Amino acid sequence: MKIDFFQITGNSGKGTFSDYCEKALERLEILNSGKGSGNDFLGWINLPQSYDDDEIKDIIETAGNLRELDIIVIIGIGGSYLGAKAIIEALKPQFEKTSPEIIFAGHNLCGNYHSELIDYLTGKKYGLIVISKSGTTTEPAIAFRLLLHEMKNNFSAEEIRKRVIAITDAEKGALKELADKEGFKTFIIPDNVGGRYSVLTPVGLLPVAVAGFDIESLLHGSSIAQNICLEYSTENPAVKYAAFRNLMYDSGKKTELLVNYNLRLNFFTEWWKQLFGESEGKENKGIFPASASFTTDLHSLGQYIQQGERTIFETVIFVNNQENDTTFIPVNADDNDNLNYLAGKNMEYVNTKAAEGTLIAHLEGGVPNIRIEIDNLDEYNLGFLLYFFEISCGISGYMLNINPFDQPGVEDYKRNMFKLLRKNNR
Repeated sequence: MKIDFFQITGNSGKGTFSDYCEKALERLEILNSGKGSGNDFLGWINLPQSYDDDEIKDIIETAGNLRELDIIVIIGIGGSYLGAKAIIEALKPQFEKTSPEIIFAGHNLCGNYHSELIDYLTGKKYGLIVISKSGTTTEPAIAFRLLLHEMKNNFSAEEIRKRVIAITDAEKGALKELADKEGFKTFIIPDNVGGRYSVLTPVGLLPVAVAGFDIESLLHGSSIAQNICLEYSTENPAVKYAAFRNLMYDSGKKTELLVNYNLRLNFFTEWWKQLFGESEGKENKGIFPASASFTTDLHSLGQYIQQGERTIFETVIFVNNQENDTTFIPVNADDNDNLNYLAGKNMEYVNTKAAEGTLIAHLEGGVPNIRIEIDNLDEYNLGFLLYFFEISCGISGYMLNINPFDQPGVEDYKRNMFKLLRKNNR
């Protein structure tokens, strides 16, 4: 991975970029020592290098059994599904389904979605992976109740036990209790790992393995990132990224736009938005995480980015090698679209020049940029990116002097929803 910074302002009023790197390094030391706020949720830091062979073997063998089915429904919300979906969508070809087909449920309360899902599953060989520490989070709990009910109407108890996997707490909670009662195989979400940092636990690894991708390579990439991103150095890319973000924030750049030039990364940006939004948005602080897919969104957001309020900076993920691009632009005898000068070039050549031109334009328009380059869109590079962003988020949250590992505000809408539901169902 390569990371470059463009148009770093010399001083935010609180220091230079070098000053912010030193502050970030101090926060990394606090994070790695386990002495900061939220230190009971730091189990993710050493995850890439803490698995033993038996744990990985169990995940891979279970995935192999599930792969005999036609469809697997992953039931979860937030960190319980975004990481897995981000990886799967990044790795699979755009117009191919994985085998088995992977479908997600329990991440919304849309009646049409779940009704149509049940209709779609009827008569098919499908299984469920339900992910929840407590088993009582509303969206996945309702979806699991609906789908398990359908299963019980159509399959024997023995068959259901083969088709349902629960990823949950080791000892307590409604889902753990139900799994024990029904005899479902379970995997554990560690107590010291919060949902948005759980992608490298069975929460992410099992669905990715079921989809047919190499979780050992994913963990290898994240393990290499762990070595690099825990290094006590101002050249550490996670330290530099966290420092730049906070320099931008203190300079009045309150929105970070994570940009991709590869449509397969669309859900990776969704995972990133939850990671940073839920970690940093507290105490009336925090950079607002937004995302865009270029060049598509340049035709909708480009005008605002170029000339709107100057409160934005961009982080761009660019994939260098697109070896499967065989879309060479042909010669047109009439050249009525004036594109013959591109004849013989492939689409990624044009995409790369668009990225370079956009960077120049946005810098001239007052939008600072971070450019993150990875060599390939594969398990290794995705594993590296996942860990890089997780550790950067922890450092950045500590630079804001907040606890990046809780989410007290999330409970507010739930209290109101439950109050209204109970009131209207008396």
